[in-house]
Amino acid sequence: MAVWCTATLNQAWWGKLTALASEQSLGLVEEALVALVLTGVTYLWFMLLSWPRLRRVGWSLTLVTAAAVQYFMLHYSVVMDASMIRNTLQTNYTEGLALLTSGLIWHVLLYAGVPVAVLWKGISLRPTAWRKDLWRSGLLVLASLGVVIGGGLLLYKPMAPLVRNHTEIRYLINPMATIVSFSNATLKPLFKRPRPFQRISEGVALGSTYGGGSALAAAAPGTARKPPLLVLIVGETTRSDHFGLNGYPRNTTPEMEARRVISWRQVQSCGTNTLASVPCMFSHLGKSDFEGRKFEYENLMDVLQAAGLGTDWLDNQAGCKEVCNRIPHAQADQVASPEAVHRWCKDDECLDQLMVELLDQRLRSTQPQGANRGTVLVLHQMGSHGPAYYRRSSAPSKHYQPECTTHVTSDCSRERLVNVYDNSMVETDLFVARTIDWLQQQQDHYETGLIYLSDHGESLGENGLYLHGLPYVIAPDTQKHVPWVLWPGTLLARTGVDERCVREHIDQPLTHDNFYHTVLGLLDVHSPTYQAQLDALQNCRRS
Repeated sequence: MAVWCTATLNQAWWGKLTALASEQSLGLVEEALVALVLTGVTYLWFMLLSWPRLRRVGWSLTLVTAAAVQYFMLHYSVVMDASMIRNTLQTNYTEGLALLTSGLIWHVLLYAGVPVAVLWKGISLRPTAWRKDLWRSGLLVLASLGVVIGGGLLLYKPMAPLVRNHTEIRYLINPMATIVSFSNATLKPLFKRPRPFQRISEGVALGSTYGGGSALAAAAPGTARKPPLLVLIVGETTRSDHFGLNGYPRNTTPEMEARRVISWRQVQSCGTNTLASVPCMFSHLGKSDFEGRKFEYENLMDVLQAAGLGTDWLDNQAGCKEVCNRIPHAQADQVASPEAVHRWCKDDECLDQLMVELLDQRLRSTQPQGANRGTVLVLHQMGSHGPAYYRRSSAPSKHYQPECTTHVTSDCSRERLVNVYDNSMVETDLFVARTIDWLQQQQDHYETGLIYLSDHGESLGENGLYLHGLPYVIAPDTQKHVPWVLWPGTLLARTGVDERCVREHIDQPLTHDNFYHTVLGLLDVHSPTYQAQLDALQNCRRS
């Protein structure tokens, strides 16, 4: 089984070594030594599972998992690090089913079915005396350890430069990369002390733009203000370079352009998957401090709620990644009417326009909470999440044809794949535009505004890469360069921001680190955690 894994289930590993031959070429002896070390490592794993009543099941699961992982490595160029494992574990079942293709099934049957069939039908595993078994197993384990350690030392010189310059190759070792990453993502946290929880909402207050109310600074006489209403849209898998607003040759954002939104063009995400990016962008810490934090903290939504604003999170994705744990939240299809679900949902997935129909309901639900001081609604999109891009757009949004209509993106031509992805951009454009139209209808009672910011980007076959989720340090810019859109409404002027100035600075470099502070500044919420230099609007705000 170990030899089988090395020879047939490590095609991605051997392919990568071949691709890097111009950088570091291995001789036949070195390649044979690499194969011997891989076999030895895998053999140690199989020996660890070599217990009566466990071995056949454990070995079979290992082979099936390795075959499935290899399929995704070969067809989507994914690597199995801990972040990918965590992201996979939090994927909802409809997204998971989208990846269950006939190609995957045939691949697993071919590369795992043969050894599993032999294991269950072709050989007999008889129990032996435990002392004899123990000695034999111990010697075999020691021999394998010797091969792995000795081979590793001999390979250090030729392999070390490759591993340093291409850290992703260690995540291509199959099945050990998946086993180690799974352990890091699931078992390792069990042995770590949970991070202490720390509040950051002390000292939070509403600023002078809020009139009336206890402990609020009064507005100037005769300047009674309407409460603010801000919609935050957490975009999903949106590439900045496929946004018409940002110079993409195709006008994939005509509706937003017609509503004169402001689109910042140079924005980098905090991560390359939802689990990494969403908690980071709502944090006050910034990317580097968030990833190295020793405490768990409240986030932007906690601060807004503590300030006295009504808050709500509406989800059309696989959850809010714990950002909405302490505020009112709901899954869109679970609170929508049967008629709305029938109109916008199919096969347990819903188009984002379902959330537009729920905006009145969610706004009413926040009114007692906000006590008329203001409201912040968060809409978490399904957006352009792959690989089933063709399910992310309604018929009116399918502007570009022919489009890819399979889950296996690598089977589609470049033209079809770009077409279907761009159609999902058009759908997002329509969704954002309809939300803006709804906000305009609320302007008799509220001062309104909207922010759209995507959590990460996507690879569409460039350099053989598909989807997203590569480790940040090696991920291409297509997975990190995201759109950030602001619809000024009447909320921008409320906090003294010169709209013309903002439009003149759409090329200023921004990251997810700016999001927390920009929202606080736009809403005039005072907090000890607010940093004016990270507020994207601060330089255009009149003193």
